[in-house]
Amino acid sequence: MSTNTEGPPVTRDHEPTQVADDGMEVIARTQGQMVLRRFLRHRAAMLGLGTLLFIVVLAYTSIGYGPFGGWWDKSFLRTGTVLDGGRPTLFTEGFALGEHPFGQDNVGKDYFALVMRGTQQSLVVAFIIGIVTTLLGTLIGAAAGFFRGRTEAVLMRITDAMISVPTLIFAAIVAAVFGRTGIVFLGIALGVVTWTGLARLVRGEFMALREKEFVEAARAIGTSNWRIITKHILPNTVGVIIVTATLAIAAGILLETALSFLGLGIQPPDVSLGSLITEYQTAMVSRPWLFWWPGIFIVAIALSVNFIGDGLRDAFDPRQNRVRD
Repeated sequence: MSTNTEGPPVTRDHEPTQVADDGMEVIARTQGQMVLRRFLRHRAAMLGLGTLLFIVVLAYTSIGYGPFGGWWDKSFLRTGTVLDGGRPTLFTEGFALGEHPFGQDNVGKDYFALVMRGTQQSLVVAFIIGIVTTLLGTLIGAAAGFFRGRTEAVLMRITDAMISVPTLIFAAIVAAVFGRTGIVFLGIALGVVTWTGLARLVRGEFMALREKEFVEAARAIGTSNWRIITKHILPNTVGVIIVTATLAIAAGILLETALSFLGLGIQPPDVSLGSLITEYQTAMVSRPWLFWWPGIFIVAIALSVNFIGDGLRDAFDPRQNRVRD
């Protein structure tokens, strides 16, 4: 007579398990856990997130921000004597930063401090654009997709009217009016003209979800429209909203750069990455570092945010409904 000594299957950290169709045992996870797991396994997204965090930490700790000081001892406003034609001292003697790692501009300002300040301002504008775009696009798209009828007709005609005007032209007009009132107002003003794409996406998601059985069941038991929107439909559109908001931040960086190139972005004596490129676009041959350093940071930020957006899109993909250990 034999005895079965195998015992029950062992799982990690006592996590609940399920048996898949092919007989393999998998650990049951919530949707949020699966999304996070897929995102953390996305190599491009992790590279983008690491690069973006490095840029943010470098920009805000080097020269400081507001009342908080930084570890770099030079100011982006302080002029000085131009040394060695303003050439960068980065890695000229081993791995040392040198006196002016990114070089100096025409009047002897430290270009590292200027680029760090430009990075700070461009990031602030881009994230404000992303927040405003997300709020407006979600509210307008949700209202149009859920209530339909006259509400949808009015909101979508407003959206169509804004889409018909090229974004750069609309943004240039808004920036000309609000660009001199401060960086926060500039970001808000630009966000007001870039929400249309998200609104149409959210509207489509709401139109599809409002006809689902779980929404009809909620209506049948007398659930209010507000609770149906916030508790039943909106959580199912979070993936689309997050991904689009992430990409809106990348688009905001490029939009601010384009407006600065036209002289309608951050105004002197402050700087942004776009205004630095505009000011020194003629230095490509004689002193290329004045053009390349802000350009490198613009490309790095835009690519990083796009990689993060791609990772979030793949993580929220509903077709990836099982993660195995």
